[in-house]
Amino acid sequence: MIALSLAGIALVSVLAQWLAWSLRVPAILFLLLTGLTLGPVSGLLDPDALLGELLFPLVSLSVAIILFEAVRLGSQGDLISHTLLALGKTVLVGSLIGVAAGWLTTLLIRKDWLPVSLHKFGVLALVLVTFSLSNWLSHESGLLAVTVFGIWLANQEGLDLEEVLAFKEDLAVILISSLFILLAARLDLAQLWQLGPMVLALLCVVQFVARPLCILVSTWGSDLSWRARALLSWIAPRGIVAAAVSASFAISLHQAEIPDADKLVPLVFAVIISTVVLQSLTSAPLASLLKMRQSAPNTWLIIGANSVARAIGKALADQGVPVQLCDPAWEFCKQARMSNLPCYFGNPQSEHAELHLPLTSISTVLALSPNRHNNALGVLHFAHLYGEEQVYSLRSSEQHGKANRESATFRARQNLFGPDINYARLSGLLSRGGQIKATRLSEAFDWAQYQAANPGAIPLFIMDGKGKPQIVTGPVTPQAGELLIALQPPREQGAE
Repeated sequence: MIALSLAGIALVSVLAQWLAWSLRVPAILFLLLTGLTLGPVSGLLDPDALLGELLFPLVSLSVAIILFEAVRLGSQGDLISHTLLALGKTVLVGSLIGVAAGWLTTLLIRKDWLPVSLHKFGVLALVLVTFSLSNWLSHESGLLAVTVFGIWLANQEGLDLEEVLAFKEDLAVILISSLFILLAARLDLAQLWQLGPMVLALLCVVQFVARPLCILVSTWGSDLSWRARALLSWIAPRGIVAAAVSASFAISLHQAEIPDADKLVPLVFAVIISTVVLQSLTSAPLASLLKMRQSAPNTWLIIGANSVARAIGKALADQGVPVQLCDPAWEFCKQARMSNLPCYFGNPQSEHAELHLPLTSISTVLALSPNRHNNALGVLHFAHLYGEEQVYSLRSSEQHGKANRESATFRARQNLFGPDINYARLSGLLSRGGQIKATRLSEAFDWAQYQAANPGAIPLFIMDGKGKPQIVTGPVTPQAGELLIALQPPREQGAE
């Protein structure tokens, strides 16, 4: 029965996340509703009976994993490590244990004492040990310890934690979803209603005093505009940490016979529910009102700034498609910029690129480097960020086909412009005078007539009536009214 219940929680967690994704609202809203429905409303789920004494240790360890985050400190980092140390024994123990764990983990990875295959599992185990040990030495210092642990690792130069953090993010989604359902299922609705109108006063303080003050202090000296600060002051729904900590504290307060200890959990959940609902409904309109809402991603990132990449980037830019080139070769970047094409000089997978490439505005990635390794790395990196269906690569030459069998993602994404098109063929045609041109097809000049007039032309993109380019990945038949962007070979070589 326990196994079936846990499996059911996992299933409804996925359904709640999927529903939130479909309706474009925060997932916490449906996770709360699911927990309330399964728990106090229907009585189908009783977390205390299901897990018994294991419930809160599991909640605590899960929160530790969720809070473990690699955060790079800015110039105010030293002033913040002094402020923390001044807060007392709990903060001191948590900070020291976190720093020790970070130092040990850095040593294990740098010295290769921990094999790459065990990085994810090893760091996860150290996070749990750090949290538990810190709590054992000083009550409730574990959350700080794992936070300091993550900050320490993030500020170690050259320490590759990308796979570890990606694993942690995937695990956090599972844990957050399950915890919200479990903790919401423990809520007593009668106690929630008994809070009375005074809860409204608390909500006003949280929303209009505490949060704006927090943002004001934490962004002091930054270059954020007042619009950005106002938006940050509004969007901060209470989350899983508040729910978990309140549930744990309520037990301690009850054991200490503190009056009204039983009101802590419903009070915190009242704040969570109110802020989630309020901000889910108002954040987008407020962002629009403050002119802080980002438009839908529409920039095409092109890996490479060689002659082929520049020609394709220029063809897209001429049709109003925002493009961003990137290349580690300065000469190529310089030529791209001379053609009024923005080009990032460096490795697009680097930490520096994360800060300087417009990653939030990118919708599609084209790997057009003559170096198949650059293309493969780009596909694997950006497929993780934007989804495999949004990244494309030129096919490697036949002699390199076998070498790519280790990467199913790269093989699947080698579909730019058709199975017979590779970098060498495109580069050769362009170097001999071929040109990428856009042609509007019509009833009077259809696809068959275009082919007859341009033998050997290679279709690259088809733009629909809304001006959105569709990438050609195989045989196509453009329709009248569509704009065809194709590489037209030199006239004397049109039969190629």
